[in-house]
Amino acid sequence: MSVLDRVNSPKDVKQLNIDELNVLCSDVRKLMIETVSQTGGHLASNLGVVELTVAMHKVFTSPVDQFVFDVGHQCYTHKILTGRKDRFETLRSENGISGFTRPVESEHDIFSSGHSSTSVSSAVGLAKAKQLKGEKGKVIAVIGDGALTGGLAYEALNNAGHSCSNLIVILNDNNMSISPNVGSMARNLTTIRTSPGYVTFKSKVQRGFSRIPKVGVHLNRFFTLINSKIRKRVYNATFFEDLGFRYYGPIDGHDMQALIDALNAAKAHNHPVLLHINTVKGKGYYPAEKNPTQFHGIGKFDINTGEPLSSSDNFSSAFGRTMCSFAKNDSRICCVTAAMAEGTGLCDFAKEYPKRFFDVGIAEQHAVTFSAGLARNGLIPVFAVYSTFLQRSYDQLIHDVSMQGLKVIFGIDRAGFVGEDGESHQGVFDTAFLNSVVDMSILAPCYYDELEAMFYEGIYKIKGAVAVRYPRGSEGYKPEGYKYNHEPYSVFGNPEAEKFIVTYGREFSQCIKALEELEDICLIKLNTIKPIDKSVCEVLANSRKIFFFEEGVKSGGIGESFEALLYENCIKAEFKHFAVNNEFVKQASVSRQLEKYSLDTNSVIREVSNA
Repeated sequence: MSVLDRVNSPKDVKQLNIDELNVLCSDVRKLMIETVSQTGGHLASNLGVVELTVAMHKVFTSPVDQFVFDVGHQCYTHKILTGRKDRFETLRSENGISGFTRPVESEHDIFSSGHSSTSVSSAVGLAKAKQLKGEKGKVIAVIGDGALTGGLAYEALNNAGHSCSNLIVILNDNNMSISPNVGSMARNLTTIRTSPGYVTFKSKVQRGFSRIPKVGVHLNRFFTLINSKIRKRVYNATFFEDLGFRYYGPIDGHDMQALIDALNAAKAHNHPVLLHINTVKGKGYYPAEKNPTQFHGIGKFDINTGEPLSSSDNFSSAFGRTMCSFAKNDSRICCVTAAMAEGTGLCDFAKEYPKRFFDVGIAEQHAVTFSAGLARNGLIPVFAVYSTFLQRSYDQLIHDVSMQGLKVIFGIDRAGFVGEDGESHQGVFDTAFLNSVVDMSILAPCYYDELEAMFYEGIYKIKGAVAVRYPRGSEGYKPEGYKYNHEPYSVFGNPEAEKFIVTYGREFSQCIKALEELEDICLIKLNTIKPIDKSVCEVLANSRKIFFFEEGVKSGGIGESFEALLYENCIKAEFKHFAVNNEFVKQASVSRQLEKYSLDTNSVIREVSNA
């Protein structure tokens, strides 16, 4: 029996000694690597926090003590230790466990997550609620150095430092150095300050001073002040200290005893504490240690070599090639990303045009307004961003781009269903919120050549801000001889038919396949989905039934705009709209998601035939 076999809940972790805890970490890594090689997922970050998560469950008592993992993509060890190891093979699959924290799964998952830099804010709220209700327990936020580049994290730290005595923030530093001047003296001092003997001695001294009549309180204040000055001088960590946190670090995030001592020291405090932990992304699996960026979020891979099992060509790489091609001939073109250079296909652009490539960190709001500044002074910025992350920049889209009348291009990756990443990552909202942005044009390619052509149109032919939205993965079914017509819409089939299918983007692949199986049907493919060209109503003048298939939310989406256009032009055909209606899209393969919302080819055939 392995050590992991004996662990079925956090209570079992508390019974293990140091040697057993280290073996447990090895067992967890083995299970994690084997599973993710089959399911895909976030591997490098999870391998880096195995010891930290095990130590947290050794020292604290979940869910009385509440853990909040920033983004939540590094929660695999937490899930394994909290009763879900037997279901871990279902990771990211339909009806399986999520790749992120989800309260509906377990009482140990305190906050639903998926986006960056939110952990400290939610932890401050949780901690305050505990204080007001008189509940026991600490709230522990685990945030990475990358997530700390997001402005929301700083807003929360500023709010928390002098008020949340039951808050612990763990800074998981696995890439850049937060405190480059911290040296051996600081490490030695941290070892002393987190040792159980020192914590006990310090508590006894403080209690002793407090018993001295009249001068005891003043003595405690004096030594606290001296202690604070020494910490600031040695650590050079005035930022966190000035915010009101007790700072400990750096601490070796793979030394189990050091972690346990540091967590116990933080637990004993009646002040907000920040623990600075150094970890190694991909720890324990050489391919992930060697290339942590590739293994941040990876599909199925060969466990022996680390090589991905799926094709590398996709819409993201097509976007990257397009930007390199345009930038070669136009020095005004520059690309902006929010810490997603590889995910959005911009690595080659960054190498070829380093002065025109800007990675602003996990700061989508800043990225949009920064792009607006670039545009105002004559450049042509292209902000590459996942659909789900663009949601964070709605005010900037309106106030800093649209209202200024600026030419900013948005390359919206992962538009539509994204599969196994679950509710927080589905790109189904961008059409609805962009639809309300004044003078924003939205184009929706279905194929790589269309993507290139639409970016050209967006950059050189369309006034104002332009969004080009494209899906995750590779292009779908393409009819033989198909060519993009460079018009606002394209018409296929019999334009004299009484039944019409209308769609856009990737969904065209499903609908055009259906058209080949249907009789007396006309299909309209919208290339520009905002604004919709009014001349399309002329094509629909004699229609009796119109079926609109949309890989996005129904409320506020393109289908609703299309229906309103029909009404305004007195087209009284029966209109049926297939889209995501008032719910979050749960994890499953993209093919299953299309099937669930009646957007796959068979569903299109069924719905049109049965009408």
